[in-house]
Amino acid sequence: MANVTENREQVVGIGAGAKELATEDMVLNIGPQHPSTHGVLRLRLTLDGERISQAEPIVGYMHRGAEKLFEVRDYRQIIVLANRHDWLSAFANELGVVLAVERMLGMEVPIRAVWTRTLLAELNRILNHLMFLGSYPLEVGAITPIFYAFRERETLQAVMEEISGGRMHYMFNRVGGLKEELPQGWLDRVADAVHQVRTRLPNLENLIHGNEIFRARTRGVGILTPEAIMQYGVSGPIARASGVDFDLRRDEPYLAYGELPVKVVTRQEGDCLARFECLLDQVKVSLDLADLCVDRMRGLPQGPVNQRLPKVLKVPEGHTYAWTENPLGINGYYLVSRGEKTPWRLKLRSASYNNIQALKEMLPGQLVADMIAILGSMFFVVGDIDK
Repeated sequence: MANVTENREQVVGIGAGAKELATEDMVLNIGPQHPSTHGVLRLRLTLDGERISQAEPIVGYMHRGAEKLFEVRDYRQIIVLANRHDWLSAFANELGVVLAVERMLGMEVPIRAVWTRTLLAELNRILNHLMFLGSYPLEVGAITPIFYAFRERETLQAVMEEISGGRMHYMFNRVGGLKEELPQGWLDRVADAVHQVRTRLPNLENLIHGNEIFRARTRGVGILTPEAIMQYGVSGPIARASGVDFDLRRDEPYLAYGELPVKVVTRQEGDCLARFECLLDQVKVSLDLADLCVDRMRGLPQGPVNQRLPKVLKVPEGHTYAWTENPLGINGYYLVSRGEKTPWRLKLRSASYNNIQALKEMLPGQLVADMIAILGSMFFVVGDIDK
């Protein structure tokens, strides 16, 4: 349950001819351990009655020092650390690291590895979004949707586990390509899994999206303005739900996205419902992109999926920045090398860290009862904040 403490501050109301009325502001700590905060996040709220007058997100309770650990791991070992900060987007986390290292090495990855990475990135995106599409209604009182969402997740998890051996931390990326060749018949099983999810997704959509109570709890609640998005560096589906039309897959293509028709889903309302709708429509887009990747991969000639690397991999002296469109927003790695087998510096720009700071702008003026709906609609992972 919530770790709640209270501080009371007396405020004396004054007015011409009015009796002095003593009122009290309550300072309420939500967390750091609370079922609605997805982990150890603390919110320090100042309440005026049932309305929030001030909000301060306090982070750092899960800090693991990943950026410092990067400096004492070689470029093969870094991948296993990097894929854990957003534990729902492990493949996408790995991708930024290997892209940065490959850029520094001037390395060209085999075409089959490029298309496989693109496919796996989209499957990972769907898995991430399905988790929030199921857990968000749970936080506002709807229990059933999470069972539907997990059924679809398990369908896709089966093909991800087959190719990598992992269910969350895939460790399938390598500098220069991928860990190993694809299993025989794997593309057919991917196509079948994508078809199953697409066929059954309307069941989940109708269950939530057509629910009057869910719409009443989310429409017009927790509006995030484009101006606040620009100020705080918010990105991903949260930013696009407020009309910020930006997606690295389309605007600065990497992997094979330059050859794919990436549809960027946006909304203008910027409320909780718009953020949920963006996530739902983005699943549909990713399913279409996965199908296109499978079709293209069927026509590729046989060949390697990785480059041969030296026993000790050293990156030339210099620096680079590689960013990708992770499921939760922009993920970036700033790599500085001094020509050794470990990075001199590897700075991580995680999506959730920036996104959660916007709560300071969103929560004031809102009812305490709406706080959980707003918090859940930010679709964050605490490990992605406390890197």
